[in-house]
Amino acid sequence: MPNAIQPPSRASRSKSRRQGRAAPRAATRPAPGVISEFQRSRLLKAALGVACDEGYAELTATAVIARAGVSRKTFYDLFDNREECLLAVLEDALARIAAEVAPAYEAPGSWSQRLRAALVALLELLEREPDVGTFVVSCLLGCGPPSPGPRVRVLGLLHGIVDGARAEAVSRHEPASLTAEFVVGGVLAVIDARLRTPQPRLTALVNPLMWTIVLPYRGRAAASSELKRPAPIPPEAEAPSAVGPASTVEQPLNLNMRLTYRTGRVLEIIAATPDQSNYYVGLRAGITDPGQTSKLLTRLARLGLIENTGPGHQMGGTNSWRLTPDGEKLELAIRRRAVAGWR
Repeated sequence: MPNAIQPPSRASRSKSRRQGRAAPRAATRPAPGVISEFQRSRLLKAALGVACDEGYAELTATAVIARAGVSRKTFYDLFDNREECLLAVLEDALARIAAEVAPAYEAPGSWSQRLRAALVALLELLEREPDVGTFVVSCLLGCGPPSPGPRVRVLGLLHGIVDGARAEAVSRHEPASLTAEFVVGGVLAVIDARLRTPQPRLTALVNPLMWTIVLPYRGRAAASSELKRPAPIPPEAEAPSAVGPASTVEQPLNLNMRLTYRTGRVLEIIAATPDQSNYYVGLRAGITDPGQTSKLLTRLARLGLIENTGPGHQMGGTNSWRLTPDGEKLELAIRRRAVAGWR
């Protein structure tokens, strides 16, 4: 029957099956934009690694492509050249820093309190991500992308923050107009040197750096008080949630409570930056629930470890927390045990 419909051949049936399966597989693939963002993230991470390990001069498109494990076409689909890639790395790193440092500086408090909080947040971040610190600080010191835009913008912001101390400057003298530039340049140079050599923790620099910043604006007495403030708790003190009764840490206190890392962290934050609000203390302690922050602070106040020197919500204002003498005693005991390897 030459005109009859012939059954499909084995080859045509196989082709039909392949075509039938193709559509479902394609539907599960990530969208092109998602793939591009993933590849961009890989390239930025690779470029950061090349810049820190081998130096800016060695940061070529070839080196970044090799480290990222992507094609040359992928690189040039996303960036016109290595300078554009490097600029993207800098902007990405600056955004990560700003996300942690800006909230600390914007919390209520005096200029020196907010600056100390921002400095602690910055140094803690750079300890966790030293490559980010090395790259950003070196760029701010002049070793970075040819485009001066981000460097000029960030340095201008830092100069303005430091020079904000003029409102608190002692009346005996007026700081020179270049004071902020000298202070910012010196602080960045110290951080850069510590990042490039094996040194103690960066947060150990908080007090001496604050002394350097405060001295030309508020005088020797205010600067000296910065040296006496408690240093941040080392990361090795980030112990399990419960470590025993507080009375075992500081026997004379004999408090009926179990001491947790979060409690110790809150006491350390209030000691380092007194007169801060619930929001600020919770933010720095990593407590995302405002209700939990309020509950913990209320409990510590009832135990006589902290006191509220602000008007409080009942008076239409914010809380302002300070350690009591017992709180200072417990916070000091915690830090001493932590340095000795206490868990």
